Amino acid sequence: MVPLAHTAVLKNYVDVTQQLDINPYHLLSNVGLCPTQLSSNSKQRISVDKAVALLEQSAQMSGCEVFGLRMAEQRQLSDFGEISLLLSYQHTLRDAIQTMVRYRNLLNDSLAIYVEEVGNTAIIREEVVTTASVYSRQASELALGIMHRLCAALLLQKWRPLSIHFTHSAPKDLSVHRRVFGCSLEFGSDFNGIVCTTTDLDSANPQANTAMASHAQRYLDILQNDNESSIIFDIRKSIYLLLPMGRATIDQVAQTHGMNVRTLQRRLESAQTSFSDLMNDVRRNLVFRYLKNMNYSLGQVSDILGYSMPSSFTRWFISQFGMAPNTWRSHNKTLQD
Repeated sequence: MVPLAHTAVLKNYVDVTQQLDINPYHLLSNVGLCPTQLSSNSKQRISVDKAVALLEQSAQMSGCEVFGLRMAEQRQLSDFGEISLLLSYQHTLRDAIQTMVRYRNLLNDSLAIYVEEVGNTAIIREEVVTTASVYSRQASELALGIMHRLCAALLLQKWRPLSIHFTHSAPKDLSVHRRVFGCSLEFGSDFNGIVCTTTDLDSANPQANTAMASHAQRYLDILQNDNESSIIFDIRKSIYLLLPMGRATIDQVAQTHGMNVRTLQRRLESAQTSFSDLMNDVRRNLVFRYLKNMNYSLGQVSDILGYSMPSSFTRWFISQFGMAPNTWRSHNKTLQD
């Protein structure tokens, strides 16, 4: 199943392109999208692969490294569509994020969200996973920017995250990042996400309304049944999030999806794949994100990909790409220089 995103993204996109004085309709056509999808009454959803390609091409053509973040800066809670009402009426930020996880297929099939708590600190991890499996700086910053704005909309002036993390490198100009996030920024991190306190997660939403939330949830449950996502794609998204945490085991992934291991194995077998195949697929796509970052030693890259010994990682890399990881890194560093 092709992951989808709402056309609200496109309306937001046109506003930013006009600010940057580039032609949005030419770029839309380039990636196979039609201007009629911008209609205000359109309920149509679009391929996330096309949306990601559109973001990256637009950033390149405009010379704006923060194109995705500028889009996020304009997003409103109402842009979430039908789910916006349910989010608005949740009692806490934690409840709202859990609601996003539950109904993520109605928001954006490619979005993976996982909340990790360590002591008094919480990490809201996010990944944008597409069928093309190509990392997108613009899509990642759009997703984090939107999550940040959602938290701010629910908690009003009480939202003060500790830091924002990106796996990619910093742009030349950080002014937009500082304006949007207003907190510490960490680039070249091992995850994309927002770090806050657990107190933030449990802060009360002044607009909470249990009765209205129940009405909205019944409606969304009907829509949810019509938007079942592919089990393969959902498992891949979970592996993307859990692998850098050292938790991408079949037991943990099965638990995350509310099923036992045997049920997960049967469902993957019926889809003609296996957990190990999906794990290998994710590793192949994640490895270059970290190898390109010279701040990570090969030992650290090995750990992030779930190998207890660097030698095991090296053997795997050679089997997949025909050369040792240090050879690949040296060759690509030379090309960049």
